[in-house]
Amino acid sequence: MSVHLDEFSQSEHAFVVSSQSHQCSLPKALPLLPSLPAHTCLKSLAQLENLCKQLYETTDTTTRLQAEKTLVEFINSPDCLSKCQLLLERGSSSYSQLLAATCLTKLVSRTNNPLPLEQRIDIRNYVLNYLAKQPKLATFVPQALIQFYARITKLGWFDCQKDEYVFRNAITDVTRFLQDSVEYCIIGVTILSQLTNEINQADTTHPLTKHRKIASSFRDSSLFDIFTLSCNLLKQASGKNLNLNDESQHGLLMQLLKLTHNCLNFDFIGTSTDESSDDLCTVQIPTSWRSAFLDSSTLQLFFDLYHSIPPSFSPLVLSCLVQIASVRRSLFNNAERAKFLSHLVDGVKRILENPQSLSDPNNYHEFCRLLARLKSNYQLGELVKVENYPEVIRLIANFTVTSLQHWEFAPNSVHYLLSLWQRLAASVPYVKATEPHMLETYTPEVTKAYITSRLESVHIILRDGLEDPLEDTGLVQQQLDQLSTIGRCEYEKTCALLVQLFDQSAQSYQELLQSASASPMDIAVQEGRLTWLVYIIGAVIGGRVSFASTDEQDAMDGELVCRVLQLMNLTDSRLAQAGNEKLELAMLSFFEQFRKIYIGDQVQKSSKLYRRLSEVLGLNDETMVLSVFIGKIITNLKYWGRCEPITSKTLQLLNDLSIGYSSVRKLVKLSAVQFMLNNHTSEHFSFLGINNQSNLTDMRCRTTFYTALGRLLMVDLGEDEDQYEQFMLPLTAAFEAVAQMFSTNTFNEQEAKRTLVGLVRDLRGIAFAFNAKTSFMMLFEWIYPSYMPILQRAIELWYHDPACTTPVLKLMAELVHNRSQRLQFDVSSPNGILLFRETSKMITMYGNRILTLGEVPKDQVYALKLKGISICFSMLKAALSGSYVNFGVFRLYGDDALDNALQTFIKLLLSIPHSDLLDYPKLSQSYYSLLEVLTQDHMNFIASLEPHVIMYILSSISEGLTALDTMVCTGCCSCLDHIVTYLFKQLSRSTKKRTTPLNQESDRFLHIMQQHPEMIQQMLSTVLNIIIFEDCRNQWSMSRPLLGLILLNEKYFSDLRNSIVNSQPPEKQQAMHLCFENLMEGIERNLLTKNRDRFTQNLSAFRREVNDSMKNSTYGVNSNDMMS
Repeated sequence: MSVHLDEFSQSEHAFVVSSQSHQCSLPKALPLLPSLPAHTCLKSLAQLENLCKQLYETTDTTTRLQAEKTLVEFINSPDCLSKCQLLLERGSSSYSQLLAATCLTKLVSRTNNPLPLEQRIDIRNYVLNYLAKQPKLATFVPQALIQFYARITKLGWFDCQKDEYVFRNAITDVTRFLQDSVEYCIIGVTILSQLTNEINQADTTHPLTKHRKIASSFRDSSLFDIFTLSCNLLKQASGKNLNLNDESQHGLLMQLLKLTHNCLNFDFIGTSTDESSDDLCTVQIPTSWRSAFLDSSTLQLFFDLYHSIPPSFSPLVLSCLVQIASVRRSLFNNAERAKFLSHLVDGVKRILENPQSLSDPNNYHEFCRLLARLKSNYQLGELVKVENYPEVIRLIANFTVTSLQHWEFAPNSVHYLLSLWQRLAASVPYVKATEPHMLETYTPEVTKAYITSRLESVHIILRDGLEDPLEDTGLVQQQLDQLSTIGRCEYEKTCALLVQLFDQSAQSYQELLQSASASPMDIAVQEGRLTWLVYIIGAVIGGRVSFASTDEQDAMDGELVCRVLQLMNLTDSRLAQAGNEKLELAMLSFFEQFRKIYIGDQVQKSSKLYRRLSEVLGLNDETMVLSVFIGKIITNLKYWGRCEPITSKTLQLLNDLSIGYSSVRKLVKLSAVQFMLNNHTSEHFSFLGINNQSNLTDMRCRTTFYTALGRLLMVDLGEDEDQYEQFMLPLTAAFEAVAQMFSTNTFNEQEAKRTLVGLVRDLRGIAFAFNAKTSFMMLFEWIYPSYMPILQRAIELWYHDPACTTPVLKLMAELVHNRSQRLQFDVSSPNGILLFRETSKMITMYGNRILTLGEVPKDQVYALKLKGISICFSMLKAALSGSYVNFGVFRLYGDDALDNALQTFIKLLLSIPHSDLLDYPKLSQSYYSLLEVLTQDHMNFIASLEPHVIMYILSSISEGLTALDTMVCTGCCSCLDHIVTYLFKQLSRSTKKRTTPLNQESDRFLHIMQQHPEMIQQMLSTVLNIIIFEDCRNQWSMSRPLLGLILLNEKYFSDLRNSIVNSQPPEKQQAMHLCFENLMEGIERNLLTKNRDRFTQNLSAFRREVNDSMKNSTYGVNSNDMMS
């Protein structure tokens, strides 16, 4: 195929596709459309053009919303197609054509009432002809028409007419464009680019399985041809002196680069669900593409383009190089990989030697990504063997140092440079090559550049009022994690630098504090420098790797820790006058790293660090160090109780300390900890107060505080009820205060809410910590029955305010959770049943009231309604599966607690649309785990439900089977297994001659299932499709319901099997038939465990055989030929 890029004189010839599959020279009107009378046309046209103005030009929101409603009606109207054609051909504005193109795309995308195949072919051809005859359209119109072409091609990918796939002729369709002028060439390239992008993106309206099937087929049949065409066109372009002052040639080059990037960015094996994991990316190029990457001219093409075109294009060229550098290792053998890497490194060297274009931030960013890929895809042992390695590593080090020194330029790109050095430094202990890696020379330079540049930035940021990077804690933490590994390489140099810089800043800071004439600006600068240094010291201590660290390095850690603790003593002594929030957060970050490395059961106490602490600060052992931790925690809670970030991080540190087995026992012996256990009131800890300024949700940290206190209390509590009651005095007083308020008709509602919310958050922390029977029973007897009515009353009063109900419901969910078998009541105790009664009462009261809210706006539905419902589901699940209540007794004694709870669950469930069940992860997890318990233990209740409720539950299971969350999918398999087993048992019983007839529920349930066999059949089809065609991550769970589904639907299974076999290429049908035969080999018509296990084994073999059979087949959905 000869393709011309030259611009030649525009000819007015009509564009005709002479492909045998379809003719593109169409009559003026689309076939299959009714023609409209002339006056009707003009009237319709005027109305539609007015609609376009309202949609695209008006600034009035109401008018636009009304226009959008009209548009929906227009798309659903029977003459939509003819009106779209009218707009395209006679519309007076570009917006008319845009509206027509958008409507056509929506028409072909709809899943219900799709257009007939003939009509779709005609529309596709009409649009191609229209694009060919109208090259001078406003840019957004061809874009919308090309989007339409890509969508109709994707959705019709498997449509056949006369044994030919009629929507797979994309390259033929665009060839005529590519052989015309540059304007047409741009359209042709854009069509291929948009098509590649469209096929690569899954959409929510069609099943993921269908998307993967189309994407795999497109990859195998067309993608390499498109990539090759794109590279050839780029070679032709770079071979000529492109006139880049000519805007059309400029546009063509841009589109070619986008096309190439889309090809390389294709999701070849269907794994890229997460775009954010950029630095872990490997491009899974198919084996059939090897030739393109073994040919060094492909790589060279992009490096040559980078140097020959203006900087505005270079980012796209570099993006393509990033993808090429990330090609999977297994595409090459060792010699080929070494050669490929050598060309890649040469290209990088050439860019570093001519860095002019890197002054553009976009170029710079992409180049940093390219450098990071050098180490993420190749080993240090391979890099050092490259011919120019010493020169290249020197250039990269200089580039990194310069980049770090210019900290204000492209700060988001620094991550990639640090990532490269982190990976290089981490590889040093493992490199076996004899060639020198020279990292001991260059890594300290990178460490020094990072540290000094951060310190130098402080003055400039304060002077010029710039944005402080320290405020972006996520970014700082990410960089510190990387620095922790880099700084540990040649650690002596890192420590010497940190000690020198810290001593300078600390001395200046002390002198400024003692000076009467010191300016606040100078103090702020030194505090900013010390903040960075404390963060960095914490990071490098956190980078200690036990097997690689020496006594000398531990002694160096000791030097750094001593300095930070001395600074802490200085800043803490000034807290009554002034404090620096950022410096305090840095201290907490340092303490967290220090705790992870040097406190706990695994740490050797003979560490040189402790020796240094003893010499300088008199801290002789871990207990004394822990007392410093607790002292700091108490100081922070005293002085920073109103600062949420510091309070929450301080309490997290206390919580982490309370988890360790040995450290918690040492902590309890400290007088400061005993003080906390005896004085946890707002008088000593201001964050426990009822502050009317703060938000109700700011009280979350109280749960963390009481979890830690609960763990500390439990160490020596045993069965000492007096000690427990002494500890609970402040909470008892709070409950009594709320009870007092509730007993009067007029009370301060805000005060009552704040007291109650704080109290239930505290109690939830304690309940979570008390995971032993003895201590938990003390809590249970304290709260029940005395204070339970107060919680019920709160739900009754404030059900519409989630800030109040959420903490109360969460406390109840914690109380009924049989964590570590703590809910073990004595044989003579009715407490299990009484506790369930309270649970049922709360669920029923909350459920009935929350349903009175009426219509809730979509953006608030989770916060106001679904979150509370989700907690109720979790609470009910915990109570039903806790094994401390015999639920049979409720019906036996006429107690309606169980029925009320279950009926409320059904009412709540029916108020939630199916889509919401899967859209909100916490709701879907709580719903499906509750449903699992109900289908396992309360199947008689499920069987007794109304038909529409049963269908709702079954369709929710059906949708959950294809959920992305594996927990949800596994839960659905389990629910389905219980339902299918129940059905199978009831059917078996109904066919046997027995004296006891089936109970009424079972009979009705069987009847409903027989009336609606399509639901179970649909699930059989779904499960089988997932197992055969998808990356099934929970095969065992999927196998459990499948046998029951097959035994209940043997005829349907037989038809399904035949259709799957017949969909294979003729030469593979016999093999597929044999796979199905082997699947049922030795399987009996029962659901006994032994039979199920045999089926599960057969299914593993079946899946393996099917995958082998479908390899190299374009019919296969999951065709993995590129990995063979």
